[in-house]
Amino acid sequence: MQELVTIWLSLLACLAIIGVAGTRLSRYGDIIAEKTGMSRGWIGLILLATVTSLPELVTGLTSVTVAKAPDIAVGDILGSCVFNLLIIVVLDFLYRKESVYTRVRQGNVLSAGYGVALIGFVGFNLLLYRSGTTLSFGHVGLYAPVILLLYLLAMRSLYRYEQAQLSEYVEDRVELHPDISLKQAVQGYAAASVAVVVAGIWLPFIAKDLAAVMGWEQSFVGTLFVAAVTSAPEVVVTVAALRMGAVDLAIGNLFGSNLFNIAILAIDDIAYLPGPLLADVSLTHAASAFSAMMMSGLAVVGLVLRPVSRVMRTVSWVSLLLLVIYLLNTLFLYLHGY
Repeated sequence: MQELVTIWLSLLACLAIIGVAGTRLSRYGDIIAEKTGMSRGWIGLILLATVTSLPELVTGLTSVTVAKAPDIAVGDILGSCVFNLLIIVVLDFLYRKESVYTRVRQGNVLSAGYGVALIGFVGFNLLLYRSGTTLSFGHVGLYAPVILLLYLLAMRSLYRYEQAQLSEYVEDRVELHPDISLKQAVQGYAAASVAVVVAGIWLPFIAKDLAAVMGWEQSFVGTLFVAAVTSAPEVVVTVAALRMGAVDLAIGNLFGSNLFNIAILAIDDIAYLPGPLLADVSLTHAASAFSAMMMSGLAVVGLVLRPVSRVMRTVSWVSLLLLVIYLLNTLFLYLHGY
């Protein structure tokens, strides 16, 4: 009993650190966007997404090397992608002025589209490798370098798009923080990043201990719980950005995190020495991959259509469908757990 209390207190302490540091991360990220002339969407896509996704990187590498648990690594990555898209529903509910989709720039459609392609590529290869086809370079699956190449291509094209579109928007050039220099903002961002990373690295180990004490190791709850816990930085940073009115920063962080998560999967594959990672994991992960694809597609629909009305004054119909797919994915994992 004492061990359980200690674990829960450790979890709360970790989440508190992420809460404080994540709020500052959003603020300093917004200031960096202002001082450098970069768009909020780009800063969210690169700076925030990379920092908030580091827990997934640590969890994945630990799972495939020390723990020898490839299912946890893949489950965490794809589960986090699904969970990140669920956060859009939370944003839509919290943003009471109007539907959150009406305030987001069209540039986010591009990052969401790349997300569909990358996640779909993982789902396709999962089916391919589980069927017995194992194309590889030594122990590394052929898909791993392709994923990294596609990720770099996505970053390059997104950067060029942002630079081309930036001149159309005045809000990114308005001085909102004249009292803080770029150097101070970078230093504050770096300090907040270290706090989020340290807490994020600590978080999966606490989750593992909690899962062991609660008897969750072999159930769907373990995978879903780890994915939700490692996504805690995304939740805090995204909600903090929304409260500041930086909607593009918030949405950019979510789509950017999903892109970086798939790149992490390729890194996990390289670190997994027994052979191609996707050849040794449960086929049920495909459900999470295709759920993330459907949710990303719906997000694109929302960003293009920009629905104004809300269902019973809660969220838009697009967000409602995102929630339904998330719940169906959870039900599938429950019925066909590992």
